[in-house]
Amino acid sequence: MPEEQTERAGSEYGAHRTWLAISPIVFTGLIIAILTAAGIGARYGVRGDFDVFHVLLILFFSINLVICHWEVCLFFRRDYIEKRAEYWRERRDETGRTSAVEFLTGRVPLTRILSSTVWADVWATYAQFDGSYADRRTYGYNADVANGFVTPVPTLILFAAFTVDFLPALVAGIIGAMLFWQLIYATSVYWVSFFVAKQQRRLGRKDMYIYIWGLNCPWVLFALLGLYVSVRLILNGNYSVLGY
Repeated sequence: MPEEQTERAGSEYGAHRTWLAISPIVFTGLIIAILTAAGIGARYGVRGDFDVFHVLLILFFSINLVICHWEVCLFFRRDYIEKRAEYWRERRDETGRTSAVEFLTGRVPLTRILSSTVWADVWATYAQFDGSYADRRTYGYNADVANGFVTPVPTLILFAAFTVDFLPALVAGIIGAMLFWQLIYATSVYWVSFFVAKQQRRLGRKDMYIYIWGLNCPWVLFALLGLYVSVRLILNGNYSVLGY
């Protein structure tokens, strides 16, 4: 598809409609649900039980893995994102609709659902609330790119270790403490950088609560839980904190 045509396509990729299509938000929900169910189901299959801390952390790991894919797209499609941010700005002015909602509820052919071009629009629409994601020189951009490349491996290790305890508790605890502290710190500094740059002046209170506080809170709240679990793994030397 020529670039000019792509710019006009908006959230309906390929313009033509097909029943073999899905909205980005439904696809994201399905992937997170499948990954979470796999982790919970694996534990139940091995041990025949459930644990609240395990369920919450497996849910968080699943979310983070999906976001990591988006963050890799942020790096490889950075030039495209800068152009699309302008497209979505104009689109919002024309329609009055929230760009993020229009993108997430749009229709994407299944043949393109994993395309980095599609998921680049996550950042192009988020740039309507925080322009740093259309600027590779900013902290927000680089912190998320780093998360996308660095955290998938420890996330997968802990996903497996917390599910079937294949690692010594001390090792899992150390990996977890490093991962979760990094997530808490990076997210906290992101909030500080956002307000120091006075980006909040561009947003209403509703958008501030939803897109700046709400969407980033899981990387602090879940990470605090993960940090607690990791410390207990280290101090106890076993997986009792996760019900083992």
